[in-house]
Amino acid sequence: MILGVDVGGTFTDAALLTGGRLVVAKSPSTPADQSEGVMAAVSEALSEAGASAADVTRFVHGMTVGTNALLEGRVARTALLATEGFTDLEELGRQARPELYRLCAGHPPPLAAVRVAVPERTGPAGVLRPLDEEALQAALQDVDCEAVAVCLLWGFRHPGHERRVGSLVAEALGEDVHVSTSHETAGVFREYERCVTTIVDAAVSPLLRGYLSRLTERASAAGLPEPEVMLSSGGTASAETAARHGSWTVLSGPAGGAVGAARVAEQAGGGPEDAAARSAEGGSEYASRGAPGGGRSAAVGLDMGGTSCDVSLAIGGAAAVGHGREIGGRALALPMVDVHTVGAGGGSIAWCDAGGALRVGPRSAGAEPGPACYGRGGTEPTVTDADLLLGWLDADSPLAGGVRLDRDAAERAVEGLASELGLTREEAAAGIARVASTEMAQAVRVVTVERGIDPREMSLVAFGGAGPLHAAQIADELGMRRVIAPIASGVLSALGLVVSERRRDVVESVLLGGEGLTREAVAEVVERLGDRARSELDPGRSRAAPEQAPHEQPRDERASGKAAAPHPELRATYDLRYAGQAFELSVDGSLSPAPDELRAAFDRAHEERYGYADPEADLELVTVRVAAALPGAEPPPAEPARAEDRGARTTRFGDDRLEARVLGPGEAELDGPAIFELPGATLVVPPGWHARADADAVVLER
Repeated sequence: MILGVDVGGTFTDAALLTGGRLVVAKSPSTPADQSEGVMAAVSEALSEAGASAADVTRFVHGMTVGTNALLEGRVARTALLATEGFTDLEELGRQARPELYRLCAGHPPPLAAVRVAVPERTGPAGVLRPLDEEALQAALQDVDCEAVAVCLLWGFRHPGHERRVGSLVAEALGEDVHVSTSHETAGVFREYERCVTTIVDAAVSPLLRGYLSRLTERASAAGLPEPEVMLSSGGTASAETAARHGSWTVLSGPAGGAVGAARVAEQAGGGPEDAAARSAEGGSEYASRGAPGGGRSAAVGLDMGGTSCDVSLAIGGAAAVGHGREIGGRALALPMVDVHTVGAGGGSIAWCDAGGALRVGPRSAGAEPGPACYGRGGTEPTVTDADLLLGWLDADSPLAGGVRLDRDAAERAVEGLASELGLTREEAAAGIARVASTEMAQAVRVVTVERGIDPREMSLVAFGGAGPLHAAQIADELGMRRVIAPIASGVLSALGLVVSERRRDVVESVLLGGEGLTREAVAEVVERLGDRARSELDPGRSRAAPEQAPHEQPRDERASGKAAAPHPELRATYDLRYAGQAFELSVDGSLSPAPDELRAAFDRAHEERYGYADPEADLELVTVRVAAALPGAEPPPAEPARAEDRGARTTRFGDDRLEARVLGPGEAELDGPAIFELPGATLVVPPGWHARADADAVVLER
């Protein structure tokens, strides 16, 4: 029995896979302490399944604690220990404006409240100046902080000084002070990105450690196993690992949804596929994964919840993962699912700007008080209020979590905005829905069109409580011809946690070129990193023999008839560039690739990304990335059943008021207008769209 729990801005979702059956539940989120909402959702799911906590064998958790702490600045008081002369690295940053045409836009303030110069120096070849331990110990006497980030020049290649500094910090400041070292957190070159990542890691880890400690205690008291935590990379790790490296979890929440969307796209066969989807942003794992065509699924995941909308890409049944991005204006050199977020959710508040234009978000009604129609004291108009007035939602049909909708409250909330805009109440509601959909369509363009990917050749996987409501409208805006709405749309992020793989990513910058770039040199690095990744992922298992397949049971265990867990599978990704270039592209490859193989893969990726390749230029291997992974669960197909006909109701599409058929989940095929009331979400099928539903998903096509 596997349990996945995802915390959203409005609801906390639980998915329980038990006995070949999937049970789902929702509970209001508890922002003050997310663990309270988590345990409430768990209790509801177990009750629905008729099971006890002792039956659960694996508990996977996705949360927003680290994200919220970073964005809101609620972090630990942090000290940066950097090589003498480089303590201002975080504040100096890169010579790039955050926004090209807004000269007043600034960078976020430094997180490091204290900066300590470390008297030492290493270079590419090793130690240039030994660490002066006595001077450092004297400097640490006056340091007042809760966390320490250690980032020394060339620490990623020669970590000895960083390890010793970490030990001296623990001796001087005590074991309660969290210490993050750059070679453990993000062992890559480029000192600015490595430094910022280490500082973020130190700043958010104490808060995350406190939260996960509370959750682990509550889970243990309830009889649940210790939670695993979804990492930003789309894999899971133990709560202990996540607490030690808080920066690895800053996209924990969206990652579950991205994994779930990728699985749905693969099962549904993807959509119209085009080689343009191969042209991914430089530095992303999927840049050379091969054309999505040839049976590989290409899709855009759209997760619209109560507070925000997360957009991701799925290629070949896997969530697209990048190797560096900014969160809240801070550069993080870590593997992360490629997600773009906008403040457009069901609880996003509609308002009129100074120029008289209708705007939606980013301010949200959140979980408390929520949209006006929730009847919890909200008075401002939200997207959910508009959806109710348009007939897309029904006041007589409670939402997931038992929320009953108050149409009168929604009318009062929208009426004030309609008067300000000079519109009727219905016109204002239609405008709110259209503006929200336009905001989300723009988010899709960011991860597709702006990278040379044509969204018209991909499917749109819509999920979250509000995603299927606006999916067809968003697809129309983008010219997309296929929408997939899983029956479990409302809890797909939690389901993504259940099916997610256990994963450990390790990285090493090697800077190999010319005669030094050989098959043997690369294989040696991959083998070393693979041993480390496997041991950290599954400490109780030794490395599989070289001739053994990744998931093959060892011979001695097969002979004895003993069932055994699979060995972790290894995957390798290589960051390459032409000599003289400043940035790299990532290509997937074998565990011992020849230079010619790397050259061919990189030339192909460079051609796709930039429109040309230079086969005569010298090639440099900058960074090697190895992931060890164990597979997640495989939910069984749902039992087929005919969709329940729930009558019809009047709905508004554009300027037209039409009668739309209302159906429950199950097998059906019809043309719009129609509405599918799914267990945790509502799917709107506008005129001009054809719907084909089975027990697992509803597919819309034009």
